[in-house]
Amino acid sequence: MPIRRKGVLVPGATGALGAALALRLHEQGVAVAVAGRDRSGLARVSRACGDAPARAFDAYDLEQCARTVTWAAGELGGLDGVVVCVGSSAFGPAESVGDAVAEHLFTVNALAPMAFLRAALPVVEPGGVIAAITGVVVDSPQAGMADYSASKAGLSTWLRAVRREQRRSGVTVLEIRLPHVETGFAGRAVLGTPPALPTGLPVAEAVDAIVAGLSARARLVKPGRDAPLDIER
Repeated sequence: MPIRRKGVLVPGATGALGAALALRLHEQGVAVAVAGRDRSGLARVSRACGDAPARAFDAYDLEQCARTVTWAAGELGGLDGVVVCVGSSAFGPAESVGDAVAEHLFTVNALAPMAFLRAALPVVEPGGVIAAITGVVVDSPQAGMADYSASKAGLSTWLRAVRREQRRSGVTVLEIRLPHVETGFAGRAVLGTPPALPTGLPVAEAVDAIVAGLSARARLVKPGRDAPLDIER
């Protein structure tokens, strides 16, 4: 794949999707650096990826998020990409979601990914990629998920605007707009109980699409008509 020159940073590598993505990139010969909140999980992912450079971070510390990009570039001798897999969910009608939970969702789902990718823009080399996971709620905001939907939509809007800014830079901006994936993510909500959900996409299929999107220098991975996920260049 065309991102083997230097390496890729995966923030959120201790989650099911981030861990699977980091391992897949490693197996395909990409040097990876991994970052996450769970130190023990981070150590496991690092070992699985050939003792990849690993660094813990707190999504509430936006400066620390930005410094993690600089750290990864130093560890890998540069960066071809940053793929942010950080996220948090909450459920319930808008009046039941307090300001603290709303702040949490916007920080973890929007501000922290923006901090990583903003710091990556002057660091990622031409031909590289910055990417983040949003979700189908960007297109179809859900009742009982107003703040979660809004936080993901905010990140999506930011990615689209930055893509326009980067047209001449040679850096691709990829939005990964996933449907429900079987990661257990909804069951770890900071508030409320998730609604009944259909069987989600297997993690391996989601990772296949993400890696294909990175390789193709795509702008969007999204649910498809004839396949679970489509890739738009």
